[in-house]
Amino acid sequence: MELTVLNTAGKETGRKVELMDTIFSIEPNDHAIYLDVKQYLANNRQGTSKSKQRNEISGSTRKIKKQKGTGGARAGSIKNPLFTGGGRVFGPQPRDYWFKLNKKVKNLARKSALSYKAKNNEIVVLEDFTLETAKTKDYKALLNNLKIDDKKSLVVLNEPNKNIYLSSRNLTGSRVVTISELTTYDIMNSSSLVFVESSLDNIQKSL
Repeated sequence: MELTVLNTAGKETGRKVELMDTIFSIEPNDHAIYLDVKQYLANNRQGTSKSKQRNEISGSTRKIKKQKGTGGARAGSIKNPLFTGGGRVFGPQPRDYWFKLNKKVKNLARKSALSYKAKNNEIVVLEDFTLETAKTKDYKALLNNLKIDDKKSLVVLNEPNKNIYLSSRNLTGSRVVTISELTTYDIMNSSSLVFVESSLDNIQKSL
């Protein structure tokens, strides 16, 4: 599969790049995508939810009523979960949601996600560029030239670029990442995937 390389004005440069069939034209594995996205979201969870159990409630340990003769159930403590203000039964406790996923599965998931994007013609190849100053206006003009300003876009750079990152961070519909930061979740969560030439070359070598 060939794609035309565009410049920052949105015009064709006359150059074309070949997308490797082993990365961009495989039969997508939906379960691998599911597992990789699940791991990404799980690893981002704080896991700090906490409620007090019976032994952590501040309160008197005095027996609140006599054992027998009341006609009701016996009650030994005001901290009983059955009473208002008592501890919570089986409440959430701090935990780590991380789980292991094999590298081969993660690579398969990333290739599957890229294949979906190629199949739906949602990949744009842009020549390497930089911004002289960090201005959101200039970055928005670039997206407008590429006709993706109204889409949820993901721009993949070969290496960090401070001006491009600062120019994009005010836009909720666009993200800028480097190759090492590219995840299956980011790919599937975008409507338009923009690779700069050098990043496309390196990602094809790494996968």
